[in-house]
Parts: sequence; structure tokens; C-alpha cells
Amino acid sequence: MKKIFLYLVLILLSLTMILPFFVMFFISLSGNEDILKNISSINLSLFEYKNVFASIPVIKYFLNSIIVAFFTTIGQVITSALAGYGFARLHFKYKDILFFIIILTMMVPPQVNIVPLFYLMSKLGWINSYQALIVPGIFGGFGIYMMRQYFLSFSKEIEDASKLDGCNELQTFYKIALPCAMPAIATLSIFTFVMTWNSFMWPLIVTNSDSMRTLTVGLTIFKGSFREITMWGELMAASFICAIPVIIVFLIGKKYLINNPMNGAIKE
Repeated sequence: MKKIFLYLVLILLSLTMILPFFVMFFISLSGNEDILKNISSINLSLFEYKNVFASIPVIKYFLNSIIVAFFTTIGQVITSALAGYGFARLHFKYKDILFFIIILTMMVPPQVNIVPLFYLMSKLGWINSYQALIVPGIFGGFGIYMMRQYFLSFSKEIEDASKLDGCNELQTFYKIALPCAMPAIATLSIFTFVMTWNSFMWPLIVTNSDSMRTLTVGLTIFKGSFREITMWGELMAASFICAIPVIIVFLIGKKYLINNPMNGAIKE
């Protein structure tokens, strides 16, 4: 009885998360004049999607967002994995002080860094470029902290066995530790991709042309183009397009969150 109640609660919580996506998709297939009608009288079509693609350069915005989110995620995973493994396994001078400084950066609101970052990007000549959109997101204290904590829990016996087989620190990292860290890497990748994909303030500040704008900025500009009435069908169509990559990334990465590659790595 307790399990049945728990499952019912989980199902209800899942519905509260999934239902808004179905409503958004349903409205995106309805004309603006049909939204407030009886459900049985609504005519579903892809007309609103056609209007969105005709009104704004959705494909360009979409490609920009994919490029920025993909390379930011790859860079974040590489730097965080290397730094996290170094802080967890290597011994060097001022290691604890350096890690403490990295933790302190997590306590600084990102809005505080916008002006210094913009000044730096302008001096480098990176305004309105992929470098300005990608490079600042490659380094992050959260990723380093998460990967360090994972590598600290990593079995020391596996590392010792690899060293007995002749592996140095770098070989142990990318042949042994990194493959076994897939759950942490998948978590960090999903988190970084979603955060970068949904980022609005920074892309808005460092881009000034349609050729470099991301989908979130383009969606806001599209919403601002409505004058007297909000075209809910078109707005929901654009929002649904924006949500598709995040859903796909989660579906691809969830198997690594569920399966633990460490299982069976050590035999008693």
C-alpha cells in the first residue's frame, strides 16, 4: 500500500512536469483565434510553425545555439574533468588554497561578472562572435567541484592496478578514471548544456546582429514584435522548437545517469 501511494505521488509529480509541454505543443498547433474555443472545434495544423520560420531566422538562431551549447559543454567537461582529477589525486603546493578560491567563485552572482567580462571581450575584439559566447562558459567552479568529489570517491585500487601495469598519471586519467566517471560527466554535460542553451543575458549583451543571436534572444525579439495582440500559437511554436534539443540531450544522457560503469570494475 505504501509503494502504491508512493507511485501515485511520483506519477502526479511527473504529470505536473510533462503536462505544460503537451499544452504548449497543442497550442502551437492551434490558430490564435482557436485557442479559447471548445477543444472539439479546434483545427490543428502546422500553420503557426510556418509563420515562425517566415517571421524570424529560426534556423540561424537554432544553429548558433547548438554551436554555442555544444562547444561550451565539451570545453566545460574537459577542463572540469582535468582540474577535478588534479585536485582529487595530485599533490602540489597551495592545492587547498586554490580549490578554496574556486569554491569562492561559485558564491559570486554571475551578474557581477558581466561588466568585467564584456570589457575583456571588447578588448579582445570578440564582441558579436562565437568566442565571446563560448569561452567564458568553458570554465566553471561547479564543474570542477563536482568532478573532484566524484574522483575522490573513485576506487584507489583501480588506479593502483593501472600503475602496476605501467600507466602514468595521464594514462590512468583518460584510460581508467575518465571512462568510469561517465555518470558525473553525463550529469555535468546535461547541466551545462541546459544552462548554456537557456542563457539569455550574456548572449543579449555580446551579440548585436541576427547572424550571431541565439534562439533565446531571438525568441524574445520575436515576442517583442507583437504589437496589439500576442500571437500565442506562434509564440508556443517557437517555444516548443526551443525546448526540443534540451529534451533530446536528456534522453541521450539519462542512461549514463542510471547505469554505473563502476559496477563490476573490482572483483573480490
